[in-house]
Amino acid sequence: MLNSLPLYVHFWWVTKRLISGSFIPPEGWPENSPILKSLINSYRALWLCHKYLTPRYREYVDRAQNTKSVYHIRSAEELSQFLESISQMTDDN
Repeated sequence: MLNSLPLYVHFWWVTKRLISGSFIPPEGWPENSPILKSLINSYRALWLCHKYLTPRYREYVDRAQNTKSVYHIRSAEELSQFLESISQMTDDN
């Protein structure tokens, strides 16, 4: 189970996508997608998730940690390391 990254990280990723998307369309996006409208929708979704889903998610993690492994990932670097460790575990099997 993963605990989410800080909200500011997600806001930064959305902002970075806007900046880079102004020059090159984001990978997987339809051609001529409205980047600014998508950015606003992404910010709105991030805030709503943070406000309504994150508290419920944290309660669930608190309950689940008695029976499951919980990893609190606090940065993009920790996320990369975690994904690499999972990849190594699956390669070993």
